Amino acid sequence: MTAAQSSFGERLDAAIAASGRLCVGIDPHPYLLDAWGLPTSADGARSFGLAVVSAAAGRVGVVKPQVAFFEAYGSAGFAALEEVLAAARAAGLLVIGDAKRGDIGSTNDGYASAWLEPGAPLEVDALTVTAFTGVGALGGLFDRAEANGKGVFVLSATSNPDSRLLQTARTDAGATVSRLVADEVAARNTDRTRLGDFGLVLGATKRLDDYGFTNEAVRALSTTPVLAPGFGFQGAEFSQLTSVFGPLAPNVLVAVSRSILQHGASGLVDAIDADVAHLAGVAR
Repeated sequence: MTAAQSSFGERLDAAIAASGRLCVGIDPHPYLLDAWGLPTSADGARSFGLAVVSAAAGRVGVVKPQVAFFEAYGSAGFAALEEVLAAARAAGLLVIGDAKRGDIGSTNDGYASAWLEPGAPLEVDALTVTAFTGVGALGGLFDRAEANGKGVFVLSATSNPDSRLLQTARTDAGATVSRLVADEVAARNTDRTRLGDFGLVLGATKRLDDYGFTNEAVRALSTTPVLAPGFGFQGAEFSQLTSVFGPLAPNVLVAVSRSILQHGASGLVDAIDADVAHLAGVAR
């Protein structure tokens, strides 16, 4: 990272201060493409994504394209995604690529080159990754992110019901898998300002106590940003932000997708404005 380049954490902090904590998902589900009157194709996904970017620009600070819905259309889908990513970044939005990549060694270096390298066709501001191979295996990806002023969000306690058995499993020392991931990620943010570059994905539909997040553990995450799916269609309400995340609430990006996208292209602006206002009232 050059002296003139701001870190991802600094940019995220500024985006939250300026535009609030709503993160709008760009998820061109086939059923939504059909509801919008768009073809179930790469062209449809492109039109969908660009419409969401246009509606989100100037209203929120962060968008989160779900890569899988573009990837489904092969090379044409990736070309569509490249256009959507470029349009979002040109509009001044922070872009989190929801790709959930993660492997070991040179493979992670490849993911970093694809997503976190300035000027790369798939360049984003931050990337979601998995840590099943160990947080340490992500070291090269973290280093590349930091050098390029990028961010990484590591899955820790996810919103899907299937996650519970694995993520609440405990080590010999008594820590849950979720807590183990969180502690190792947070350790990389200790020399940062209010928000670091490396964050966690923590589902809003979870009781964090069940995943090993004691009050002490939560305090240790004070500089760790959180990407929180589970609001809207998955059942969590904005009013639960503080009760679910406690002292972490100021660090939370509230990810909302289908509950906004269901309003169609003509209803996006009003739906985003309504959620921004509602969330601002809750988060005061």
